[in-house]
Amino acid sequence: MKGFYISLFILLSVGSCSQNKKEVPSAAKVPVVVEKKPEADLSRIKIKAEEALKFCTSKKWNTDFCILIDMSLHSGIKRFFVWDFKTNSVSKKYLVGHGCGSNSWSRDNSKSNPEFSNEDGSHLSSLGKYKLQGRGYSDWGINVKYLMHGLEETNSNALKRVIVFHSWDMMSDDEVFPKGSPEGWGCPTVSNNAMKEIDPMIQKAGKPVLMWIYN
Repeated sequence: MKGFYISLFILLSVGSCSQNKKEVPSAAKVPVVVEKKPEADLSRIKIKAEEALKFCTSKKWNTDFCILIDMSLHSGIKRFFVWDFKTNSVSKKYLVGHGCGSNSWSRDNSKSNPEFSNEDGSHLSSLGKYKLQGRGYSDWGINVKYLMHGLEETNSNALKRVIVFHSWDMMSDDEVFPKGSPEGWGCPTVSNNAMKEIDPMIQKAGKPVLMWIYN
């Protein structure tokens, strides 16, 4: 009988503990939101390239290639496109930075929603077509820069604002999404390795090269 009472006590104790035990929420029940990586719209790039070729032909500029920058894309993915007019395709693509505006310099606060301005001191990038002409020394990156002559009302102050095309040590060769590229004071910046590839192309062109920044 003694053994019977001991077994009964154990069963009652276990049942009591099970009833009083608090349910711990499972980590699996917490939803995990994963940001979907955006992709460049090739059809949109082609439309821009067709217009770019007509523009370059009318101006008697270089018609081997142009540079198209789609600022509507997240800055952590490659949105700087070298368009080959001969093959009618993207030959190279890179990350490119934009202006920080009132945000902190070198951070990525506006990686998916940049603002644009033509105003001096705005620290923002400007949309529109540019003539790349005038290679010079830069204190940044591989020490090469190209003057950007703004051709529209939206970027006419580029030279005054010292908005130039150059490389930056902080820019990555590879996509960094969901993080963004570091933001400067308005210049379209690429990685050092990217500039090492683009610089010879621009020099070899012999004529002004079109850079078109759009949103």
